[in-house]
Amino acid sequence: MKARLPQGYGGGPGNLNSMMKQAQKMQQDMAALQEDLDQREYTAKSGGGMVEVTVTGKHAVTSIKIRPEVVDPDDVEMLEDLVAAAVNEAVREATETAAIEMEKITGGVNLPGIL
Repeated sequence: MKARLPQGYGGGPGNLNSMMKQAQKMQQDMAALQEDLDQREYTAKSGGGMVEVTVTGKHAVTSIKIRPEVVDPDDVEMLEDLVAAAVNEAVREATETAAIEMEKITGGVNLPGIL
């Protein structure tokens, strides 16, 4: 008795070639998207806009803006906390955007080593 494969499985070399082309296209799309994501900038604020941080898609900080009224020599710790909070939020936005954009290409398939 021969085993039958469900429709769309098997099918010989033609199907394999089609799958390979799809995989190559997905890989090219992902590489192009990753390059685009790396160039994007994400800005986040903390302390009601007192501190503003901009990072790239690679999580490199490109700008930190601090409003003068938040600078208190007697409370440096608060300023440090505001800077850390803004950096963390900008990095979170960059990471979340990358995951959402990649999911559009991969169709939600988890590919280890990507992102």
